[in-house]
Amino acid sequence: MGTRVRVKFSACNNFFPTTCTPPTLMSPYKIEAGTGQHIGDRKEQQDRAALFAAPRAPGYVLAILADGMGGMSGGALAAEQVIRTAKQAFDHFSPLTDDVGKMLETIAHDAHTIIKLTSFSSEKNPHSTMVALVITPERSAVWAHVGDSRLYRFDGPNCIERTVDHSYVEMLVREGKLSREEARNHRLSNVLVSALGSHDREPQVTLRRVDGLKAGDAFLLCSDGLWHYLSDAELGAAIAMNSPRQASEMLISKARERTTDAAGDNCTLAIVKLAEVPAEPKAYSIGKMKRAV
Repeated sequence: MGTRVRVKFSACNNFFPTTCTPPTLMSPYKIEAGTGQHIGDRKEQQDRAALFAAPRAPGYVLAILADGMGGMSGGALAAEQVIRTAKQAFDHFSPLTDDVGKMLETIAHDAHTIIKLTSFSSEKNPHSTMVALVITPERSAVWAHVGDSRLYRFDGPNCIERTVDHSYVEMLVREGKLSREEARNHRLSNVLVSALGSHDREPQVTLRRVDGLKAGDAFLLCSDGLWHYLSDAELGAAIAMNSPRQASEMLISKARERTTDAAGDNCTLAIVKLAEVPAEPKAYSIGKMKRAV
């Protein structure tokens, strides 16, 4: 018997198709996107994910995911603040006056400040990770992350790159003190060296940009409740061969199957796929032909 999984999913197929001006710079793709969530074995869902359009920037799309940390609902409050800050910033974003990368950095630092202030006014100790992606109508993608929520970039089923976690074990890997396989199940794998809301240091915000997007490219944003259980190849194959909804259900189901000892974390993801625009069928009629003549 397979595991039955209840997934909270929001889908936006044909989500804000890119415009084509000027045609020589644009790729005729449409954007298919959606988010999925599972509470795992936790008592509370502290992850958040969302997709937004920019009212002042047609063709720009923002996907954002936050993994909250902190007892007494503090983590949920922190993650919610990340989403709220991102929406406010994107609502006011204009490509005529603003830079995408700087906007993403501002979202991280503003959310960090507000989360810290929340801890002063309550008994909670909220923290959050963040990963955010902006797709532009100029065939570019810009993303930023803090902590260990990840972004994966795929060309078809092939994983081209992913973000590098701001974590203690990743630091050990870079220093050659730990292998990649040893890091996967290390007992300190959830210890972060950068997070939003920390009173010890300002967050490390890592930015990345790629140009020349095309149909067949895809992006996955996810929390550690998903990526911990799945390989890059499994993620790429599921996303390439399925719609965002189907891929979300499949990946969350597989992550839940591999969870042991009823200790599964919240599992959240957002998928953004660039798909071919279907050719419009040619419909000729005698009337249209006469008018053309």
